Amino acid sequence: MVEVDFALHQKVREVGNLVARLSEQVGSVSGQVSSVEAKQQQTATELQQLRNDFLAFMQRSQLIANVQRAETRIGVIQDQVDHEFGHHKTVRRTAVGMLQAFDVGLVSEENVRMVSEQLMLQTPRYWLAPALVALASWSADDRDLCERAVEEAFRRSPDRTSLFFALVLRRQNRRQGAVRWLRHYLLAQDPARLGREFAVILESIAQGAFGLEGRELLNKTLHGWREQLMDSADARARQVKRWRDEIDTLRAPSAKAEFPRLASVSPQWPELDAVLSAARAQQALLDKYTALMEQEFQPSGRLEDAVDDILDRLVSEYDDDELPLRRDLAFNKAVVDHDGDLDAARSAAEADSASYEETLDYLTVQSAAALNPAAIGTSAATQRLAVAACHEWFFQAHAGFTRDCRAAVPQDVRASFGSAHSVGAQMFQLPPWQGSFTQPLATLEDSLAGHWDQHMAPFINGLAYPMVNKVLPPALVVVGILVIIGQISLGFALLAALVTGGIWGAFIFKGARAAQNHQANARRLLEQAKTDSLHQLRAASAELTDWYEKFRAADAVEVRCRELITSLSTATEGGSPFEGRTVRKEDDR
Repeated sequence: MVEVDFALHQKVREVGNLVARLSEQVGSVSGQVSSVEAKQQQTATELQQLRNDFLAFMQRSQLIANVQRAETRIGVIQDQVDHEFGHHKTVRRTAVGMLQAFDVGLVSEENVRMVSEQLMLQTPRYWLAPALVALASWSADDRDLCERAVEEAFRRSPDRTSLFFALVLRRQNRRQGAVRWLRHYLLAQDPARLGREFAVILESIAQGAFGLEGRELLNKTLHGWREQLMDSADARARQVKRWRDEIDTLRAPSAKAEFPRLASVSPQWPELDAVLSAARAQQALLDKYTALMEQEFQPSGRLEDAVDDILDRLVSEYDDDELPLRRDLAFNKAVVDHDGDLDAARSAAEADSASYEETLDYLTVQSAAALNPAAIGTSAATQRLAVAACHEWFFQAHAGFTRDCRAAVPQDVRASFGSAHSVGAQMFQLPPWQGSFTQPLATLEDSLAGHWDQHMAPFINGLAYPMVNKVLPPALVVVGILVIIGQISLGFALLAALVTGGIWGAFIFKGARAAQNHQANARRLLEQAKTDSLHQLRAASAELTDWYEKFRAADAVEVRCRELITSLSTATEGGSPFEGRTVRKEDDR
């Protein structure tokens, strides 16, 4: 009997040890699971960051490669331009220099032979070389050579040659001859396909270079061209679009820094930001064109100086054969300037596309002179006249821009919440909630708080200790001990059951306390998140009120912009800011 009791006592102790080790292993496994979940979350975050870093590295590498290829291409194109068209620069530098030499009588027969031999041989297809030969031989009174040189220059480029001699004769105060060449040039033009040199005509109007008779001829011709082209709805629409694109470039930068809460809370923020940016373009437009129209321009004291400037623009124009290379060169330079961003480079190249087009219609020439005078080589004085001439398209573009801006104001600005919150090893995902700022703020706050409470409670309750699941296994073990061992010795069975239940109960109690602490911590963290959400909602509501005030203030500038554009219809219409100067009698000979 003693041996049996001792054996039962040993078995009870072994069972107790097994229960203790089992409880320790359960606790250890639970801790390991929590650790694994935390490490999985950390690993996922690190992998996402690694992916982002890799993509950023690839993007930087691509941009650097784009810049390197563009720099290589620039060198190749520049060498090709210098090889094929380098002699054109010599001819261009010679042109204005020869005109200035006329003023002091330094052109001799020797100069004529030099020009004839060098320039004609170096540039066999360039129109300006025979034009300069004609000019030099005219000065040297070599009529036969002059006529042959004029015919050759005209054969190479009728448009530029006619305009060149019109300007040269006007510079020499030979008004009638200048107007004859000018009329010859205008009659040969197709207003739908004007050469790039036509920008010089606009510059001549701005400078008053052709006198009264020439101005009347130009005004009559250009008015007829305008009426002819304006019959096309597509042509008008293209010009309005150019002006609309110009206004779009004046949009203000993003206002996200001014409205950080609204930007993070409202799904309508992109629309709000775009609308405010567009509204603020009104002030930029007003400032830019007010300064342009009020700027004073001082004309040259001598007509020769003014015509020299215009001639310089004409002869410095690239030849048509150069344009493909110049266009490619400009694009690659834009790639370098924009640090390899191909999209930005294309946009910049498109903005200067007028610089590299072989032909343009008259309406486009006017718009280009007004919007991007550098692209076609005209001055600020010409720009002012072109802006006035384009007031109709400007007005339509501005009206459409303002209408679209106001129509884009969101009628229902909403707030949205719904994100994951880490609570220990658990993640609480707040389901999406949206509320409209058309409702009172108090109503929104109550709705958001109720949404938080509704979904927080099940999550926190789910963190409670699973008492039934934890108590059932030891209860079954205790019952088994009582049933099996009780058949042999009821006393030892009770003792074994008490020891087993006590040890297991201690671990259950410990787990229950830990679960309660976890619940309390989760409740505290989620209450903080809830409070933060309510604070964000209030701040976003206040920022939305501020947004409306700033939008109304920016949009109010539209009236002054409209008045400015309307006033352009009477601002130096078709005239020149230089026409008021006194013209010497010899200018009209």
